[in-house]
Amino acid sequence: MSEQKGSEEKQTLKTNEEASEEPVKNKTTPEVDEKKATAEVDEKEAKKESSEEPATDDEDSEKDELKQKVAELQKKCDSFEDKYLRAEAEMANMHTRFKKEQEKLLRYDGQSLAKDVLPVIDNLNRALQIEVTDDASKQLKRGIELVFNDMEKALKANNVTKIEALGQAFDPTLHQAVKSIPAEKGQKAETVIEVFQDGYMLKDRVLRPAMVVVAQ
Repeated sequence: MSEQKGSEEKQTLKTNEEASEEPVKNKTTPEVDEKKATAEVDEKEAKKESSEEPATDDEDSEKDELKQKVAELQKKCDSFEDKYLRAEAEMANMHTRFKKEQEKLLRYDGQSLAKDVLPVIDNLNRALQIEVTDDASKQLKRGIELVFNDMEKALKANNVTKIEALGQAFDPTLHQAVKSIPAEKGQKAETVIEVFQDGYMLKDRVLRPAMVVVAQ
């Protein structure tokens, strides 16, 4: 009986001790929860910062890549612009050259024909230098003279003119010296004293120089 009573007293004492310890345990719980919450907040902020850093690096990388692409496109644009300007200048030069060549062709149109006609003029001129005495020859010479005059008129109408040489100062651009003789009294040096063959010009171009004798 006494043992049972003692056992009950021990059990009651243990229960009272456990009951007295619970408030102490409950008092420490809010502090632990607060620390835990603070740690979680710090961890979240750290994760947020760590997640933001790569995003910033990615943005910088994208910006650099875009800048590089813009620079490359600008370079290509400058290259195309340069090629366009060169092509435009070349086209303008070609147009100018074509225009000059066309004007040149029109200006000296008929040059080949005029050169082919000049030997005919020479032969007619030689025929006119022959002295004749009989009437038949005089009539023939008169006909040759008419043809010669008409030929010269046709040449002048097409801007083909005779180069003045006799008595003129020798000009190597207009005259071709085939012979030179000492100047006689009254003759000036470097002067044309005889013409072997007349020279002709087409506008400002020499078709052929006059073949002359020059006094030295």
